[in-house]
Amino acid sequence: MRRSFLGGLLPLAAVLPAPAISQTAEERLDDLDARITRLEDLNQIERVQRTYGYFVDKGQWTRLSELFAEDATLEIGGKGIFIGKDRVLEYMQTAFGPDGAKPGLLVNHMQFQPIPDVSPDGKTGWIRSRAYVMSNGGWGLPLYEDQFVKEDGVWKISRLTGPFTMYTNWEGWGKNALNNTWPDKFDPPPDLPPSTVYLTYPAYYIVPFHYPNPVTGESFVTDAGQVGAYHRPPGTPEQAQSLTVGRLADGTQPIAEAPRN
Repeated sequence: MRRSFLGGLLPLAAVLPAPAISQTAEERLDDLDARITRLEDLNQIERVQRTYGYFVDKGQWTRLSELFAEDATLEIGGKGIFIGKDRVLEYMQTAFGPDGAKPGLLVNHMQFQPIPDVSPDGKTGWIRSRAYVMSNGGWGLPLYEDQFVKEDGVWKISRLTGPFTMYTNWEGWGKNALNNTWPDKFDPPPDLPPSTVYLTYPAYYIVPFHYPNPVTGESFVTDAGQVGAYHRPPGTPEQAQSLTVGRLADGTQPIAEAPRN
């Protein structure tokens, strides 16, 4: 079907630039087929990522686990790493209860700014996506840098990482910025410790980008200052001090505003 459709595009060769016209008909068809496949792959990766959020919304943990490859890994916040599709399901059902929406439970997992990519061989994919999460316990801002694998023509999550850049209760981040989660905060325990120790707001952690600058082609090297991933682990005096809202990255306090009339 696609071949027939692409064949109908060949008359466009009359208006294509010279390099394209120099290709044979078979080469042009192959090029168009590769470009369409890439667009379909990018669209499917984004659909899988967004579907993950909708399954979180209503506690569809079994359906959520089916989005993962058998040997996938999951790391949310600073909890640690869970290895394998079965462990993804165990984590969700143990930490958040059995499958299904529950009366009085609010969980909205909204995702924005997705940037998907696909490897040249079409077997591996990535996405960077920001989420705004609302729940009974508060709200937060995870930043996903996820990896995907194409198995038998179907894209699945092979690595999900969602570091929180901010987490707070309903009093708001201006009054009560909360610690990130860590391995001993709730069951079940992870298979591996966190891949990175970092702090949420008012410290910061710039999640590494899977892609270079699309204009310059240069990789973005994240800041290695004494904040975020390079600060201190939970429970230390330095970490407690960093949770003081309004503390600047260099450790100083901001200058107070002049009184307003």
